[in-house]
Amino acid sequence: MSKTVIEVRDLEKRYGTVHAVRGVSFSVEAGVTMGLLGGNGAGKTTTIAMMLGLLEPTGGSVSILGCDMATDRYRALPYMNFSSPYVDLPHRLTVRENLRIYAGLYSVPDPKARIAEMAEQLHMTEFMNRPSGKLSAGQKTRVALAKALINKPRVLLLDEPTASLDPDTADWIRTYLETYQRETRATVLLASHNMQEVERLCAGVLMMRQGTIVDRGSPAELLAKYGRQTMDEVFLDVARQTGAAANDGAGADRGPA
Repeated sequence: MSKTVIEVRDLEKRYGTVHAVRGVSFSVEAGVTMGLLGGNGAGKTTTIAMMLGLLEPTGGSVSILGCDMATDRYRALPYMNFSSPYVDLPHRLTVRENLRIYAGLYSVPDPKARIAEMAEQLHMTEFMNRPSGKLSAGQKTRVALAKALINKPRVLLLDEPTASLDPDTADWIRTYLETYQRETRATVLLASHNMQEVERLCAGVLMMRQGTIVDRGSPAELLAKYGRQTMDEVFLDVARQTGAAANDGAGADRGPA
């Protein structure tokens, strides 16, 4: 039987009069990749930050691996990790030094071997001794992913994992993530603006707008519901509140996925 690994209930975040996240609820089963989609300002990053315990929710709850992230997150964090190309590692440290620090934080056994393995798998060998601040955008993306996988996490939160990569490298990274998930049964929450990536990797999709989930389903279900050929078109319908499904009340948050 499937097991719920991520459980988010009635999640809220307010900044004064700004309601950044409002009543978000969803669940993700073991071994599933769930897409979290929405335009800029939809609430995706705030939701992920609350899931990681980096932001304190105004209301609601997050449970990951059976741990309440408000009171017991330190039991779950060793089995989780996060990747974003927009969060810089210390610029003066080399790639190798940065990964060595994270391997230590996660108590990775035989860190030297694990770092060498990640360097080879993610094609980073040539710049391992380069300061992180001297990397190209695509190289930073690969290092961010290496950092996220250093502890072989059971729960992986990914924010734009192929941003700034050329199409060939991005395709290779997606294949790598598919293989990693298949071999480890990791549970993945993927925030992405690349709809081809979402169609390829995600079993389910959560569509956010203005801080709430306005629709959900598999990519195939959403394509059929909106009468569209691509997820790009579905994304635009939701973002602009157009299309048949939007007019039929697709904005209702219908409970856990």
